[in-house]
Amino acid sequence: MASTAEVVLSIKDSFLALPTKTGDRALEEVEKNISSLRQVLSGDGEAGANQEQVLQIALEICKEGVLSLFVQNLPSLGWGVRKDLVICWCILLGQKVDENYCCVKYIEDHVELLDFLVVCYKKSDLALNCGIMVRECIKHPTLAKYILESNSFELFFEYVELPNFDIASDALNTFKDLLTKHETVVSVYLSSHYEQFFERYTRILTSANYVTRRQSVKFLSEFLLEPSNSKIMKRYIQEVRFLNIMIGLLKDSSKNIKICAFHVFKVFVANPNKPRGIIEALRDNRKELLKLLHNLPASKGEDEFDEERDLIIQQIEKL
Repeated sequence: MASTAEVVLSIKDSFLALPTKTGDRALEEVEKNISSLRQVLSGDGEAGANQEQVLQIALEICKEGVLSLFVQNLPSLGWGVRKDLVICWCILLGQKVDENYCCVKYIEDHVELLDFLVVCYKKSDLALNCGIMVRECIKHPTLAKYILESNSFELFFEYVELPNFDIASDALNTFKDLLTKHETVVSVYLSSHYEQFFERYTRILTSANYVTRRQSVKFLSEFLLEPSNSKIMKRYIQEVRFLNIMIGLLKDSSKNIKICAFHVFKVFVANPNKPRGIIEALRDNRKELLKLLHNLPASKGEDEFDEERDLIIQQIEKL
């Protein structure tokens, strides 16, 4: 029976041979090796995987630089082998020695792999595979922090508007994970990148793409109302430009968008320390706002929503 080192070297050699061997033969060898690796890492259905062996493979794969070969060769692989490779990737990233994730440490030392995976969202046949691999990475705060602070993060503002619904939705899921998985990392990032982030986010809130508008305003309404984001929320509701965006979304033709926009708008109105500019904007738009709020879609069985709307109407009437 082959040793762990021999198994990993066989995988490495098959990847290195891809540019030199005849295409089909080389790919067959890679497919066979990745399929075998998946079985070893995940078990064969009857018996579970041998965890000690899985850990040894993870350590050997890092030592031999095979994770880099996985990522760099993704575009050359067929659909089936990519699926197996993604399963292997997720298992390998979960292996740890003395509280340290060995494959995560490898990626920390080779962050170009993260950039490559994010850029692959532009390739429709790779996007969903890469999305799973990126989300597995950002379960770990160091890797999430790297993506947030890199130029790669800016690409997500483009990806959520891609015409391919599945890819745009997948990109939005990754975007959400980046902003919700690690409170401290996100708080530090937004404190130092507040202007850049919300300037870009405003663009997707006002996107011509209905799905992008709906999903981005829904996420914002959830994100700002999280207790861990209270500092960001307090800063956001000081700004007239953001109030005006919400007023615009209250006029949207979509019921869902109107309701999500209301959940952000109500915080501007309910703020007991409204700056002068916010008060003036609310007062200047008072008549139109009252009409918009009275015409908000009725919420069947949602008494709490109706109560909130009535309270906000009362506050605006008092201005």
